[in-house]
Amino acid sequence: MIRVALVDDQQLIRAGFRMVVDSQEDMTVVAEAGDGAAAVSTLASLDPPADVALVDVRMPGTDGIAACAAITASSPTKVVILTTFDLDEYVVAAIKAGASGFLLKDAPPEDLLAAVRTVHAGDAVIAPSSTRRLLARVAAMPEPVDDARLGSLTEREREVLALMARGLSNAEICAELFLAEPTVKTHVGRVLAKLGARDRVQAVVIAFEAGLTPR
Repeated sequence: MIRVALVDDQQLIRAGFRMVVDSQEDMTVVAEAGDGAAAVSTLASLDPPADVALVDVRMPGTDGIAACAAITASSPTKVVILTTFDLDEYVVAAIKAGASGFLLKDAPPEDLLAAVRTVHAGDAVIAPSSTRRLLARVAAMPEPVDDARLGSLTEREREVLALMARGLSNAEICAELFLAEPTVKTHVGRVLAKLGARDRVQAVVIAFEAGLTPR
């Protein structure tokens, strides 16, 4: 059962999300909060913790980005940022704050549910329109940035990271490098750990910024 927390200052929106989430056999809502500060304290009190938190960006007091940073820094809960506003600065800020997903509130319910399952499984989700602009923004950076974390990667791990940055799935990386899937999963896990990345999206951004893969 995937334990989900809802964070939004509008009670009607939380009620709608609760109906969607609780309609699934593999999900349940375990907590709600109306602002970022309440979300941080509420989620900290959960035992066991929530698996995934759906967090609105614009809220009174502590906003969703700040709440996301606090939640991801102190718990294993993964955060999906939800917003009405498809703005580049929100996407970049969410990734830097440790979010594993970024979706617009007008996404179909099935997309929201798929995002919860994807993030819970260890991958990341970004709204398609935001993904295109995010990659364009990274590609437009003037010069690669030296990142000492890349020095800790083995040659094989750098290869895996470069293929991740090209958008290849684990199965596709297996075919490209002629490796077994468990071996690729191990390499991906080590790459994330050495880079201090919570998921593939953060790892890919690091790869682009460092010039590890062509832009």
